[in-house]
Parts: sequence; structure tokens; C-alpha cells
Amino acid sequence: MSELVPGGNLPLPGGAVTVRVPGPFDVVALITDGGGKVRGDTDFVFFNQPSAPGARLDGDTLTVDPAALRPGAARVTVAVGPAGPDTPFAVLPVPVLRVADAGGRPLARFSPPPARQETVLLLAEIYRRGEGWRLRALGQGYADGLAGLARDFGVDVADDGAVATRAGATPTHTADGFLGRVNAARAAAGAPPVSHDARLAAAAREHAGTMARGGRPAVEGVDGVSVHQRLVSAGYPYLTVGEHLVSGPLTVDGFVEHCLRHEAARRTVCDPAFVHAAVASAGGTGPGGTYWTALWAAPLTPDGLDRTTEEVVDLTNRARARAGLPPLTGDPRLTEAAQAHSADMVARDFYSHTAPDGSGPLDRAAAAGAARRTVGENIACGQRSPAEVVEGWLHSPGHRANILAPGFTHIGVGFAGGGRAGTYWTQLFGA
Repeated sequence: MSELVPGGNLPLPGGAVTVRVPGPFDVVALITDGGGKVRGDTDFVFFNQPSAPGARLDGDTLTVDPAALRPGAARVTVAVGPAGPDTPFAVLPVPVLRVADAGGRPLARFSPPPARQETVLLLAEIYRRGEGWRLRALGQGYADGLAGLARDFGVDVADDGAVATRAGATPTHTADGFLGRVNAARAAAGAPPVSHDARLAAAAREHAGTMARGGRPAVEGVDGVSVHQRLVSAGYPYLTVGEHLVSGPLTVDGFVEHCLRHEAARRTVCDPAFVHAAVASAGGTGPGGTYWTALWAAPLTPDGLDRTTEEVVDLTNRARARAGLPPLTGDPRLTEAAQAHSADMVARDFYSHTAPDGSGPLDRAAAAGAARRTVGENIACGQRSPAEVVEGWLHSPGHRANILAPGFTHIGVGFAGGGRAGTYWTQLFGA
């Protein structure tokens, strides 16, 4: 049996699996497509609606049969809330998720970090990967109750209140009106609209809460986790990302107005590269008042990654052409090594040419099968576009020397989103 940590995942066997969370909790499940939205209210499984195609809730146990899920389903998100009305998580035992196969054989166990002000915890998700299915541990806090959770996943609860907490509570939503204001500004700037994404919302809520506890806006919360790490842990690998971390405004209108008044923030709001957005706020006890986190992102896709790395190669070769040098040719093995290093810097939380195991650029190139006698490497973190990262390298003497080295003939480029800096770039040159 696997003991999972937040972000940990494992492949699931074929057939149904059971997910059990014993204790004084309500178990719920949301069945969504690849964009993180339900198709309709029937995709929400909870105590008042205990079954949907491929999913059945019986007390504290949810049974999921991926093969029987409705067409287009790509993810089943499992969450829990306190069963008793107005009961805070802080006075309850930590919920423990246990996963077993159809025969009852234990597969995984997950115990999330203790909750504080959260009223719902996103515990895990069962998601499609290629032809198979995997389980990922989440452990993300959510402050708006079951009804708020349902709304952010696209469940319509406004008419009859069928989706509500056992106490019938009606949460408030800091996101009300956010997308309307934002998309009006984007339309005026000629940018396409963004849509809400529940994974961004979960990461934003968690980060706003940690900023409130710490009493200041910051990329890294008092728990040592960056807003970018929260986003990836929530199940949203991204190609490009932006964030607004602000304290002070009391309403969502005031927050959006604040962003639009500042040129750099306005450029993020209106950036045509973003396709998803979400906002959350949390009240703090310090002088900052209300703390806001807005996240903007475009999801990572194979085509998008290829376009991004190809643009880095193109900009690099333009710089070489200006210096009278021949272009570099893409090498798939150098690309594999560069991509692995960017991903490794995110996964193991370091930023260096030397990995924690002591390996360097030449080791990585050789491991990928690149038969190059000489290699050079440029790395960077934090830059949000190919143009920005190449421009930065060209203004650094050592990195510029690699780009304009006459002896190099081939290149590979890697990119990964996440980690403390948000983006990690690698250029690997070979001769």
C-alpha cells in the first residue's frame, strides 16, 4: 500500500476502486471534463444525490468505476466537509482517505495536513492519463463550504438549493462579478475572454488563507509553499501563469479596479495568452485587512510546449544571425535532457546546474543518449515568456557567451512550470 503525500500519485488497476473516509465527515465527488467543469448537476455526488454513472456513495465510502463514467469524464475529485453543522475542522480528527481495489486490497492511504479555517478539503482526484487512470493526493483547503465548492465546479445551485450543507448554509463568494469585470477589460484591450477553473480557485483560496495568517501578501505562504506550487499540486500544470497578490480592497470590484489602475497588473489582466482565471480572498487580523489572490494561466499541452521551446530556439538563432553565426539545429536528445532538468528543478525544489545527486549538464546529455563532445547549459527561472528569458540570457555575459559560441552546433530547450519561481527554463548546447 502506498502512503501518499500532497501531489503524490499512483496508477490505478483496471475496474472499480473504493475511496473511504471514516469519521464525522461528509464525502462528496465531482465528475468533470478536462477543463475542470461538471457537465450538469448530476455530476455532483453527495449525501442528497448519492449516485451518478460510474460513481456511488454509500455512507463514508465512494465507489468509482472509471469505465462506467459518463462520456467525456476525465476526472473525479473527492472532497470532505464536517458532517455536523457549523463544526470547524480544527476540532475534528484529520480525515484519512483509504483507497482499495474491487477486491478490497488496499492501494493507498492519504492523511492531509491539518485544516485551520477551511470548511471543505479537496482530498484526492482520480484522473485519466492516456488509456489508464491514476490517483493523485491533493490536500487543498477550501473556505466556502459544499455549496461554494459545487458552484466553483460549475454546479447550478441557485434555483432550488438542492446542493447545500446539512445546515443549509449559504456561503458568500468573493468571485461574484470577477470574470465579468475582467472580461470587459480584456474585450476593450482586444484580448479573448478567460473562463473560471476550479483548480485555480482551489489554489487561490489556499494561498489567500496563508497570506491572511501571515499578515502580508507574498508569493510564498507561511507554510513555505509558493502560489505556483499550490497551482501544480491542485492538478493544473501550466504553460504560462500570472498572479496578483494584494491586501486591502474590501470587495471584488475594488480588487479589480486596483489591478486595472496599475500598468503592470493591467497587462496581466489583459494578456491574451491566458485562458483561465480565478480569484479568492481571506480576512486577516493584521493591518492588511482582506488578502486577495488572483491566478491567470494557460494549461500545459504538448503542442503548446513545442511552440514555446521552438520560439526559444528561433530567438536564439536570431541573436546568432545578428552576430554573423550559423543557426543551431534542434537535437531531440538534448531537448530530452533539457526538459528533464527543468522538470527536476521543479520537482526537487532547487535551482542549479548541479542536481542534488551531483549530476551536471554533461551527465544529463549522456544519459539522454546525446553523443556530444562538448556541452554548455543556460538556466533561468521566473521569466514568463520565451522573449523574456532569451532577452535575459543575452544581457548576462556568461549566458550570452553560450548562445554566441561559434563551436556549438546543436541545441535543446526545456521548460517546466511550478516551484518557488513559477517557471524554469533550460538551454542545452552541444558540439
